[in-house]
Amino acid sequence: MAPLKGQILMMEDFIMKPVYPAARALPTYENLLLEMVEPNILKVTLNRPKAYNALSHDLVRELTELSQWLVDEYYNIRVVLLYGGDEGKGFCAGLDVKQGLTDYEQTVPGFYHYQIKLGELEWFIAKTPQPWITLIDNVSAGGGFSLAMCSDIRVCTKTARFSCFYANVGIGGCDMSSSYFLPRLIGTGRAYEMMLTGNFINADEAWNLGLVSKVVDERKDLVPAGLELARVIAAKDPMAVRLTKEAMRANVDASGFDNALQVENRNQTLMIAHNVNKDASQDPIGKYWIEDRTDPMNPKGAN
Repeated sequence: MAPLKGQILMMEDFIMKPVYPAARALPTYENLLLEMVEPNILKVTLNRPKAYNALSHDLVRELTELSQWLVDEYYNIRVVLLYGGDEGKGFCAGLDVKQGLTDYEQTVPGFYHYQIKLGELEWFIAKTPQPWITLIDNVSAGGGFSLAMCSDIRVCTKTARFSCFYANVGIGGCDMSSSYFLPRLIGTGRAYEMMLTGNFINADEAWNLGLVSKVVDERKDLVPAGLELARVIAAKDPMAVRLTKEAMRANVDASGFDNALQVENRNQTLMIAHNVNKDASQDPIGKYWIEDRTDPMNPKGAN
C-alpha cells in the first residue's frame, strides 16, 4: 500500500515477515523407514536387516534422494536421526558385495561413475541444512563407517566397532570420503593407522579419539540418547542451526584464519537481521530478540 502524502515510513514498513513453508508428506522408500518421532525430528532407519544394512545400489540412491529432499524441509525437519534398526546385527556392514556390479560398472568408465555416486551420498548428507545424528550398534565398517563419519554427531553402544576395512578386501584404504572425514575427526596419525591396517577400534577408543560424542549401554538406549541431543538442537532457530553447520563445514576446509572469520561474520550478520525481523507471534524464539533479551549468564528460571 502506497504511503499517504507526508507519512513517515518506518523501517518495519520495509521488513517482510518470514512465511514458513508447510510441511510436505514424507517420501516412501523400499530400503528406508521414515518416521517423525517428534514434530521437528525425523528418524531414518536403514531397512535391510537380513543384509546387515549393507549399502546396495538402491539404498545408496534412496539415501541420496532423501538428502536432496531434506534441503527444502529445513524449517519443518530440524534434526535427522540415522539408525540401524532394532533388528539385524549392526549399523551398516558397508557395500553390498553380494549384489555385485552391473556389466557397465565392470568397465573402467562404469566403475568410475559408480564411485562418483557413492561419494555423492556422503556429500549430500554433509550439505543438508539439518544436523544428522547417527546411532551405531555393533559393526560400522567400510562404507558403513564412511556413512557414520559424514554425519555431524555420532552415538554408539558399548559393543560398537569401527573399521575403514577397505584395505582388508584388496582395495585402497580410502573410499567414500574416509580420507576426508577421518583425519579431521581423529587426527592424521590415527587415521593413517586405521586406513592402512583396516583394524577395528572399539567404543572406548572411539570415545577417546572424539569419533563419538556418547556411548550408551545397549541398542535400546540409542534412540533415547539421540533424541536427547536432537531435542536441544531442534529447539534452536533452524536458520541459526543451518548457518552453524554451514560455517563448520566451510571452515574445516578454510584456507586460513581470515576466511574462517569472514564466514562467521557473514553468518552472524544474517542471523541478527533474521532475528530482528522475526514475528514473535509466529516463532517464540524471536521473542528473545524482540522482547525478552534474557541475560544468557543468568537466564530466567535459573537458581
